[in-house]
Amino acid sequence: MQVGVEIVPYNQQWSEAFQAIKLVISKALPDLIIEIEHVGSTSIHGLGAKPILDIDIVIASDDSLPEVIKGLEKIGYLHQEEWSFEGREAFGRKDIFTPWNETDTHWMQHHLYVCNQDSIELAKHLAFRDYLRNNPEAVMEYESVKRNLTRTVSDRKSYTLGKTEFINRILEKAMI
Repeated sequence: MQVGVEIVPYNQQWSEAFQAIKLVISKALPDLIIEIEHVGSTSIHGLGAKPILDIDIVIASDDSLPEVIKGLEKIGYLHQEEWSFEGREAFGRKDIFTPWNETDTHWMQHHLYVCNQDSIELAKHLAFRDYLRNNPEAVMEYESVKRNLTRTVSDRKSYTLGKTEFINRILEKAMI
């Protein structure tokens, strides 16, 4: 019963790929963003993960969102309103060269989100990441949960739902 999710060992290149993408996005939105955060499993040293970066762009308020959307569109991102919800706007890539720069770089696969600085979703992403970064036992447990799910569930939705209990337990500890 394979779910089609591949968990690979941690790779230092994930951090390097994030830094390179962050640089391109920062140049495209110089006065519109507060920070760009590497979140998700690829941001946790030592944690096996799907080799897909999760990136949160932090903005001061939703007032600047229309300008941010225009800036991201100029470098090849598409606003995906159907995948967005309050506190987190989702963006897809037009092609493997997004974010576009002068060098036609073939970028690592990534998910891009824009969150205002007061977003609960952003707070959860950062709390979960920071808790795992500081708790190696939780990293080992999370990887075990993920690997077990890849062997026992039949679809990606079940895989994601299967991680929910662990994630919520960590968030309870992290957001005290």
